[in-house]
Amino acid sequence: MASTTLLFLLLSAFCVAAAAQQRGSNISRGSSLTPTSNSFWLSPNRLYAFGFYKQRDGYYLGIFVDGIPQKTVVWTANRDDSPVPSTAALHFTSEGRLRLQTQGQQKEIANSASASSASMLNSGNFVLYNSDGDIVWQSFDLPTDTLLPGQRLSAGKELICSMSETNPSTGLFRLKMQNDGNLVQYPVETPDTATYAYYASGTDGKGDNVTLNLDDEGHLYLLNTNGSNIKNITDGGYNKNLYRLRIDPDGIFRLYSHDLGQNGSWSILWSSSANKCAPKGLCGLNAFCVLLDDRPVCNCLPEFNFVVASNWSSGCIRNFEEDICKSKDGSTKYTMSTLDNTWWEDASYSTLSLPTQEDCEQACLEDCNCEAALFEDGSCKKQRLPLRFGRRSLSNSNILFVKVGSTEVSRQGSKKELRTDILVISISLASFALIILAISGVLIHRKNLWAYKKISETGNVGLTEGVALRSFTYMELEKVTNGFKEEIGKGASGTVYKGAISNGQRIVAVKKLEKVFAEGQREFQNELKVIGRTHHRNLVRLLGYCLDGPNRLLVYEYMSNGSLADLLFTAGKQPCWIERMGIALNVARGILYLHEECETQIIHCDIKPQNILMDEYRCAKISDFGLAKLLMHDQTNTFTGIRGTRGYVAPEWHRKLPVTVKADVYSYGIVLLETICCRKNVDWSLPEEEAILEEWVYHCFEAGELGKLVGDEEVDKRQLERMVKVGLWCILDEPSLRPSMKKVLLMLEGTVDIPVPPSPVSFLSAI
Repeated sequence: MASTTLLFLLLSAFCVAAAAQQRGSNISRGSSLTPTSNSFWLSPNRLYAFGFYKQRDGYYLGIFVDGIPQKTVVWTANRDDSPVPSTAALHFTSEGRLRLQTQGQQKEIANSASASSASMLNSGNFVLYNSDGDIVWQSFDLPTDTLLPGQRLSAGKELICSMSETNPSTGLFRLKMQNDGNLVQYPVETPDTATYAYYASGTDGKGDNVTLNLDDEGHLYLLNTNGSNIKNITDGGYNKNLYRLRIDPDGIFRLYSHDLGQNGSWSILWSSSANKCAPKGLCGLNAFCVLLDDRPVCNCLPEFNFVVASNWSSGCIRNFEEDICKSKDGSTKYTMSTLDNTWWEDASYSTLSLPTQEDCEQACLEDCNCEAALFEDGSCKKQRLPLRFGRRSLSNSNILFVKVGSTEVSRQGSKKELRTDILVISISLASFALIILAISGVLIHRKNLWAYKKISETGNVGLTEGVALRSFTYMELEKVTNGFKEEIGKGASGTVYKGAISNGQRIVAVKKLEKVFAEGQREFQNELKVIGRTHHRNLVRLLGYCLDGPNRLLVYEYMSNGSLADLLFTAGKQPCWIERMGIALNVARGILYLHEECETQIIHCDIKPQNILMDEYRCAKISDFGLAKLLMHDQTNTFTGIRGTRGYVAPEWHRKLPVTVKADVYSYGIVLLETICCRKNVDWSLPEEEAILEEWVYHCFEAGELGKLVGDEEVDKRQLERMVKVGLWCILDEPSLRPSMKKVLLMLEGTVDIPVPPSPVSFLSAI
């Protein structure tokens, strides 16, 4: 009897000890943490900690290995949020909520009912309990990039790598435990199909609800619903160490080991691939990965440069100015560059059977929609940019042709070694040019002196300095417009007339301004100097001006295809999807130039389809970009004290808040949505739920029904989703949340990932 009692007491003591170890130290309601004092809660074995850890210029909240010299993060809460300042605090509230408070805002860390207590377990799992001692939330159910012993990755769940070793936000690659039993690696934001996979366990069809498991001996394996082992990924049985499985920022997932008895670093026991170029998309768009001494190096396509030189994942963009595909005489403005033995995503829009690579090259060159072509074994696959998932692969015998700018188009051509004969010819031509320049200089000086005197007589002294514009008299413009006979446009700032200069050889648009600055000529001249220096292929070019008494006129290049509004809102003239994509990009480039690349920043204040004009090649150009500077401060179109047009005006105008470049971003967002849908932002002839475009677009986005926005038109679904997400970010009510135009352009080009946009606060505030 005594022996039985003793055995019972020993078993009871063992069970209590085991339970205590499992539950860890108790964290009660009312407890709190701050980054600079009492910053974490330790597990009983003092190995793991839950709390704040330092990263970049702030702090993140997460779980990390604290019991070794090399502090290692294994889980991060709200990983895509910005780091919090040292004034932040984590509260386990009296209501049983886990809340992060920073700068007057609170965010829930655990989505669960109210908890009675919390604990950091010895396993590295942070848990919340209800009053019955049941777990109501645990970090093991929500892995980020790491799996710990005892933790499992359930069917349908995935690990996503961090952006970098110092940035825990969502990165470029994911490891998914699929519902079909297959463990597969993909780039983020790609379908779960074999085309995009770069590692697979080969266990598809082996069972439902398969889980990935890691035990205390470093054994990594897959279990089916019945608990049967369907595959050993690692054999396990290593020395008793600390283990972790992690998908690293480079896209490869690895099993790490750390000897707790030593002060060394983590060692790699196993990795999913020995080829560090295997992860698709490692190098970003229009770039490909090459192994040099087992080190991955990213290279751009020929005639392309990295968007950010220090960040390969940013991808590459052209280093030459885009131009029209063909001249009026039918000759092409591009040449083809070749790249051998590379693998790319097959996103071809046309596949041709051609006998030779020369035929494929010529077929792409003559097709204005073709920007690259892959040729292999008689198959020529035409593609559009950007190209994705590029890798050097000697097993691929294909040839990639890339369309690049010819000499006259290229703005940043590669510097090649000069041959001796070219050098001699160049020196001879340069000497001849100097003689011509000297003679021309004398003639130009005399002409400018006469022009200076003429301008001085009309009171325009100083304007010729810094402005490469032609000065007209009122009588001259009256003559070139045939007495202002043909009106081609009218707006709040004035009326536009068609005219012809250079003996009728050049068609121009002449705008008579109405309400210009009251301060006088000098202010008007200063503004003209700024506008006269602007030059971008997506801005309507200012050619000249008139300051003749009270008359103020501007002379612009003539845009023969009318406005974007004419195209979008006129049945039968609406551009196709590819054209609309190009228009959206061109308008974004023009606004970016005004915001960041001009000598002085220009806020347009009236971005709308009517102010986006189309040249003879249907290239979009922004007009009236100088009127934000030239018009009187109280100039208004719809609302007193408000610049702009109803439906495109940013909400901050109504609140009398300081207006920044983000007002243009808002207007661009509205124009972008109109461009996508080929309709006006408000149309009460439609059903009520569709009448307000922003509201309808967000509803379709939220419901996963973006196809409704384009009707029966066949479009690239990924491009459609990308454009819609960009538009929704641009029209957010709060200006600080809207992206810059540089970020907008990168998102449109697919260079950077686009987070899911929040719901706009109010759809009616801009109407």
